[in-house]
Amino acid sequence: MSASRSHRLFQKALERWPKDPLRPDCQLQDVLAKRLKAGKSLLPPYEASLTGAAREQAELKQANALYGLLENRYKTKYTLASGRIMKPKSNPTYYEDLVKELEEAPNRTWFGRIANRLKGLVRLE
Repeated sequence: MSASRSHRLFQKALERWPKDPLRPDCQLQDVLAKRLKAGKSLLPPYEASLTGAAREQAELKQANALYGLLENRYKTKYTLASGRIMKPKSNPTYYEDLVKELEEAPNRTWFGRIANRLKGLVRLE
């Protein structure tokens, strides 16, 4: 039965998944939990036709990948050199500015969004 170990692992991982501050009304964990509750598979279409032990194994691999993202396994395994990749010569502060913008966006007021848009349209250089 597919509501076994893999589904429990999915549910535990989805409980730990962080909330998305940019889209508070559409959360990944809510969508996936709804699919699990409806009894639908979280497997990709090419693995949806599997049955029995093969299906359970594929679901466990998916759950393991989800836990890998939660625990930042891939970030620690494949570390980026802080030099050339994170500071391109054309715009060295691009990634720092992007992170700053993503942190400020959820708390910005309507007027702040409009002012930001106007600043983007008019550049004085």
